[in-house]
Amino acid sequence: MIHHLRAAGVSLIVDARGTEVPTILHWGADVGELAAASLTALADGLTPAIPPSSIDAPPRLSLLPTVFDGWSGRPGVGVHRPGGPDASNLLALRLLDQQATDTSLILTTSDERAAVTVVSTIELTPQGVLRVRHAVRNDAEVDAEVDRPLAVDALAVVLPVPDRATELLDFTGLWTHERTPQRPRLGQGAWTREHRHGRPGHDAAFLSVVGAPGFGFRTGEVWATHLAWSGDQVLWTERSALGPAATGSGELLAPGEVVLAPGERYESPWTVAVYSDAGLDGVSARLHPWIRSWSTITKPRPVVLNTWEAVYFDHDLPTLLSLVEQAKRVGVERFVLDDGWFAGRTDDRRALGDWFVDPERWAGGLSPLIDAVTGAGMDFGLWVEPEMVNPDSELARTHPDWVLGHPDAPTWRFQRVLDLDHPDAFAYLLGRLDALLTEYDIAFLKWDHNRDLLGGSAHRQTAALYRLLDEVRALHPGVDIESCASGGARIDLGILERVERVWTSDTNDPLERQSIQRYTGLVIPPEYLGGHLGAARSHTTWRTSDLAFRLATALFGSAGIEWNLNEASEDELDLIAAWIGHYQRLRPLLHSGAVVRMDGADPALQAHGVIAQDRSSAIVAQVALAAPRTAVPAPLRVPGLDPERLYRVRPLDLGAPARSIQDAPPTWLAEGSIVLTGRALAEVGIAMPLLAPEQAQLFTLDAD
Repeated sequence: MIHHLRAAGVSLIVDARGTEVPTILHWGADVGELAAASLTALADGLTPAIPPSSIDAPPRLSLLPTVFDGWSGRPGVGVHRPGGPDASNLLALRLLDQQATDTSLILTTSDERAAVTVVSTIELTPQGVLRVRHAVRNDAEVDAEVDRPLAVDALAVVLPVPDRATELLDFTGLWTHERTPQRPRLGQGAWTREHRHGRPGHDAAFLSVVGAPGFGFRTGEVWATHLAWSGDQVLWTERSALGPAATGSGELLAPGEVVLAPGERYESPWTVAVYSDAGLDGVSARLHPWIRSWSTITKPRPVVLNTWEAVYFDHDLPTLLSLVEQAKRVGVERFVLDDGWFAGRTDDRRALGDWFVDPERWAGGLSPLIDAVTGAGMDFGLWVEPEMVNPDSELARTHPDWVLGHPDAPTWRFQRVLDLDHPDAFAYLLGRLDALLTEYDIAFLKWDHNRDLLGGSAHRQTAALYRLLDEVRALHPGVDIESCASGGARIDLGILERVERVWTSDTNDPLERQSIQRYTGLVIPPEYLGGHLGAARSHTTWRTSDLAFRLATALFGSAGIEWNLNEASEDELDLIAAWIGHYQRLRPLLHSGAVVRMDGADPALQAHGVIAQDRSSAIVAQVALAAPRTAVPAPLRVPGLDPERLYRVRPLDLGAPARSIQDAPPTWLAEGSIVLTGRALAEVGIAMPLLAPEQAQLFTLDAD
């Protein structure tokens, strides 16, 4: 059969005729209703000629490409039986069964001689998001001729991309500089990104995009893929002179990491793929609504105050109680006690793993602080790092067999990794977390992960992490969890199914944050993106930033504060309180609307915003990252509005005005507002002030 899945302007056509492994004929723009005869004609019309010096059959890219099919690129599946011949070159899969609905396909292929079955699941969501994964099963029977285990070397999703898609975008980075974009051209060969951190890492590719040359945020065709997995990964795009271009992704498996006994199966992570003919914003326009359709978030994202950059390890109750009072004054809704609360934890070199409240600094336990927090109308959160252990800890000394890696290997941030797959270690962690959440009124866990794995199985560790998170959530369903991994080193759609927040980066420097939030938000909706108002001088870059810029940057996401408010002036506290009021008023819009990002010719200027789903309102920011190229900035154009409605545009005053370099502002701005149609705002725009570097001007738009 030939299957045609359609949703939200996207078509997926899969040729599953005959006994060969099915092939994706088309993934892209909707081609409309096609009768069976038309689908057959289309499939026949796409059968290529046999090229010279190649296999004696038309070349094809199947769902599971292998050398057996004549595919000379990276294979989609590779298995072998330890002690026997390498089966990856011999695997001859044939289609056994196909089950279809209007939105999904389940395709079963098998090689009976090799005793291997692969089940491929394909889904096209109502938002136009494509999800694909495979599962391989060892069909060997015990005591039969083929009774050995089956080692899985690779099981990846490979999708075709058209010849016109020749430009790539993915990301790299490092601590406090996550999601740094890079845009190479796709030539002959493969562009491959492999991550062996035991987590995606600060340098994670994150989202692999291939598109028509020059694609931007609002223009161009793009095909984007993301691996929903929190462990080791491989993502690649390749073009060959002997076949079509392809993009692939899968779990990066170490030799011997997944070995299946007879009857066992391994299931790959989901590859999440999006086609857009409206640039990168079109990718977000599909992903954000889809994520919101299954999100675990059930209540408004509270304003957080985290104590880390305020007190670090200096947990002095009178100081913290004073900070509680300041938090109450400005309107904070959640107070989070960060690292340093547990037994013997006076710095980052000791006690990690000893998850008992320190009896010396907390003689009365955490109750005095929690009572003060809840009495002030806030809920309480606590920092934990369950996956790690310091060698200098009672846990490591008592249970060295729970620690992963060679004992002589170098530590990382003075810590090692706890083996979550060890049943006793898993039970210990679950027991301690359950005990803390049962004894204390804790509404939120900041769940940190401060080093790479570097030893042990990333597959087993990641699977065990998911089980641990799932069990904690089952025991305490009302507790929110934030995924932090020394900042943004573990942000993916696998972890997102289990948390209500991600810590986007360890830097609160607004200049760095502008880019990090902009690109992380391609995949992750803003309500998940933790962003905090820090002190004037950043604790990570030592750059000093105006309060206005810090306020404007932290507004767009899951807002919070990471600043010792005991050191803030009265005027600053008043401005913070006003800012929180704006956030609370705008929160329904910020956390449900469509994110837009404007393309511009001047790299010093960026613009972004959020448009309400009913297009009745919007909030937009014009940001100067550096000195603009010209003294007269280009007009700000706002896409995504209702073209026929009138909108009143007003500057949003957060209390600390943005600095501009001009004798007088634009006329409309001086008058306080302007009314234009959505079409005029999108196509023509309005004049902007000449902002000084590292400044942001916000605007609200309301339908008249």
